[in-house]
Amino acid sequence: MTSGESFYGGIPVFRGFTSLMDPALYSPLPDDWNIGVADIVDSTKAIAAQRYKAVNMAGAAVIAAVTNALEGREFPFVFGGDGASFAVAPSDVERTHEALAATATWVREDLDLKMRVALVPASVIRAQGLDVRVARFGPSANLSYAMFSGGGLAWADAAMKRGEFAVAEAPAGTQPDLSGLSCRFEVMPSARGLILSVLVMPARGVDPDAFRKVIEDIIHLVERSPDGGRPVPPQGPPLKWPPQGLEFEARTKRGGPLVARRARVLAYTLFVYLIMRFDLNVGGFVPNVYKRQVVENSDFRKYDGLRMILDCTPQLERALSDRLAAAARDGVVRYGLYQQDAAMMTCFTPSALRSDHVHFIDGARGGYASAATALKAMAG
Repeated sequence: MTSGESFYGGIPVFRGFTSLMDPALYSPLPDDWNIGVADIVDSTKAIAAQRYKAVNMAGAAVIAAVTNALEGREFPFVFGGDGASFAVAPSDVERTHEALAATATWVREDLDLKMRVALVPASVIRAQGLDVRVARFGPSANLSYAMFSGGGLAWADAAMKRGEFAVAEAPAGTQPDLSGLSCRFEVMPSARGLILSVLVMPARGVDPDAFRKVIEDIIHLVERSPDGGRPVPPQGPPLKWPPQGLEFEARTKRGGPLVARRARVLAYTLFVYLIMRFDLNVGGFVPNVYKRQVVENSDFRKYDGLRMILDCTPQLERALSDRLAAAARDGVVRYGLYQQDAAMMTCFTPSALRSDHVHFIDGARGGYASAATALKAMAG
């Protein structure tokens, strides 16, 4: 398992989400790479205080800061709602460390949340008898998202929570480069009945084939049903002005007092709103193409353990719940489901003129973090 910047770029992209559990799609991460993990401490408390958007912004900030620190180079990552996981090459560890330290400081100072961050060598994870394997799923022709298997990410996350491999916060006032991070769209109400956050992890010591079968059953239930799917409306998410996420976006900007940054974001988002509202083509930017790409690029299902945000009927929710409950009784899975009435989107758009902008989806009233709380309760 040799290193090299080309590892992730060399993994072929697969298109059909139903083939997600095919082991042949996953390539072992090189031994000298590092796994980065980040999460919000007491995210349950923040969510109880209805600070959903701040929690999601913190999770997405990790990915934005590392991407910008690596000058836009591709690396595998997974957005987890109240945090993120990713992998970086040895030559990128120093810059990644700085970006994580700065992000933790920014999250505390600007979002009033506490973020844990850690960098864990892949070789340490393998020494535990676990693995980190990476696949690339292409939801559209525009971009791909990483999928992780092997159990290594969950171990790294647990190690971080024990205080191991910690990245210390940067000095007060250190600002990460969060260019391209925004949350201008409004929440997206369910069109089918409810927005369901789904989180499914293997039970400890489970037979991989038994777990694979359950995940494939769940995916087939969703794929075969006309009652469940992407929570982003076909015409794109609603856009209003001033945007709900104005304050957060102002805080991502560098330089000058906050009041000046707010004014700049207010002016810029008005400009964007008018372009989108009146469908104006400006300097190579075509609103309808961008809206279509936002829908196609939405990251509403992924794998490091199965994560999905689905717009579904109560009937499909019951079918999924019944299948998962049976699998849990059989000792195959641990899972969390969480129902809400809307989904929300946090965007990372380094350039609106390129087609690979990234749109992270979570439930708008607790989402993945609440599903994780339900999963932990099941694990006892």
